[in-house]
Amino acid sequence: MSSPASGRKSRPSLPSPASASRRGSSAVRAGAGSDIPLARRSRPVSAPQANWAVRLRSTLLGGLLVGLLGVGLATGPLRPWLTPAPVAGLNARLSSDGRLLGHLPYPEAPASSLALVAPELQLRPEAAKSFLAMQRAAAANGVDLTVISAFRSIELQRHLFFDVGAERNQSPQSRAKVSAPPGFSEHSTGYAVDVGDGHRPETNLSTSFETSPAFAWLEANAARYHFQLSFPKHNHQGVSYEPWHWRYVGSTEALQQFEPAHRLARQLP
Repeated sequence: MSSPASGRKSRPSLPSPASASRRGSSAVRAGAGSDIPLARRSRPVSAPQANWAVRLRSTLLGGLLVGLLGVGLATGPLRPWLTPAPVAGLNARLSSDGRLLGHLPYPEAPASSLALVAPELQLRPEAAKSFLAMQRAAAANGVDLTVISAFRSIELQRHLFFDVGAERNQSPQSRAKVSAPPGFSEHSTGYAVDVGDGHRPETNLSTSFETSPAFAWLEANAARYHFQLSFPKHNHQGVSYEPWHWRYVGSTEALQQFEPAHRLARQLP
């Protein structure tokens, strides 16, 4: 016979508060990952995009700064020291306005563009024609204008600057006072001429030429024939006074060639 106790259905045992608390804590830990807010779970996805934008912005900014620095160096006061010396064998650099030891750069006239102005001496055809007309007018007044030097090649100018300077024991700075470095002589253009006095040859290529009848006549009449004195006293290029050196400015090309010299004279006090 069974006992009364065995005939009753057994009740399921209820968990104790302590065990329920332990199970609840485990459930919270197990579901913690799924309970993180969406905004926080999406951060790892957007971070690479943000880093890419920062890198792009840094690259663009760096490129802009490098470009601005390059422009500043190419056009600023450091430019003369960042470019090679313009004349081989001469340890001198261009000034900010393009001069070398006071002299402006000039191209060499093509041989085919020259005409005789005196035996073995040439100028540009328009300059030669104008000088010969001036010479005839001076002769009618009893003045003998002679041509001492006219067109010079850059190679000949190299000899005059370096070799003659060495013979006279002149430094490049001293030599530049009386002779231009190669590539920086007005004579290479075919528009410049050194004039002497046939009646006073002792004054040729000397400052005493200013006392000659030829110089007095030139001062009064050279402009009529489109010639002007290149290096007057206290000239703005710092070149020694040369009363015998005259340039032709009677054509558009000649004016373009000598515009830097004219601009320099206008700008400097």
